[in-house]
Amino acid sequence: MLYLIFVRLAGWMALLARSSASKDAELLVLRQEVAVRRRQNPRPKLDWADRAMLAALARLLLTHGRVQEAEESMKLIEDASIKDGQHLVDVPGSAAITIMPEKEHGYLTLLRLILHTYPRRAILGGSLMITQSFLYNAIFFTYALMLTKFYHVSNDAVPLYGLAFAVGNLAGPLLLGQLFDTLGRRKMISGTYLISGVVLAFSSWLFDAGVLHAAGQTFIWIVVFFFASAGASSGYLTVSEIFPVEIRAEAIAVFFAIAQIFGALGTIFYGALIGNGTDRAGLTIGYLIGGGVMIIGGLVEVFLGIDAEGKLLEQVARPLTAVASEA
Repeated sequence: MLYLIFVRLAGWMALLARSSASKDAELLVLRQEVAVRRRQNPRPKLDWADRAMLAALARLLLTHGRVQEAEESMKLIEDASIKDGQHLVDVPGSAAITIMPEKEHGYLTLLRLILHTYPRRAILGGSLMITQSFLYNAIFFTYALMLTKFYHVSNDAVPLYGLAFAVGNLAGPLLLGQLFDTLGRRKMISGTYLISGVVLAFSSWLFDAGVLHAAGQTFIWIVVFFFASAGASSGYLTVSEIFPVEIRAEAIAVFFAIAQIFGALGTIFYGALIGNGTDRAGLTIGYLIGGGVMIIGGLVEVFLGIDAEGKLLEQVARPLTAVASEA
């Protein structure tokens, strides 16, 4: 743990120490590499991830006054979409906005928005990011202890159980992801948080009663992670879309850092609560707290959630560089 913390801090310090000139030089090198590759393959085949990335970058190019490059990126996306047989609908004039490129917006701008413009959204983003970290800590820091101490699983077999609920952790976002756009953000985010929290809290009662065995406990973990992983992913999604596009990166970085701080505190808390792992009471309380905190995150989403499905990012949060609407 100390090693990982040291590596992360060293990486941050290295980034902070880099001058603007070195960053500009690296960008020039990358642009030259892209230009060379375009000459080799002028019409690359774009998948959905490429299109999403280019669309996000085009927004940033516009807000920084680089209109021609933004138009080239969008034309590349549109041409690839038409080639794949998609029908593109013209954007109505009522959806157009006028922007005035400004200087770069940093963390002070984000702080101002959090305190004055979007305090409810800040509470929402922080709650979703922090609560999911507590649920994950409740299981990740106890599952091996529980399997070996109470279910008498050999140390060599523990990774196999971990692999089982890792499958659930992966399957959740894959199978539930599209529902966040069809059923809606608020329903799916609150639902995944509430279900995973309730199931974990219920499992603590079953564990304390001594009615579970290793396979049953693992199955419950799979169910918890199936919903919790989709919910946790939506926490990052929420933070990335409820703040203006110019400071999305800063918002993700700040709220992720806050979640990691609380996650680190969670390890200390759970370590003191569990002790040597010989008493079921400590583990039971730990699971109850992890589930309860996750339920709180779901309730915050119910009351403060943003219905962002099917909307442009500019409709969810007005760009900082927007000066007027052309409607």
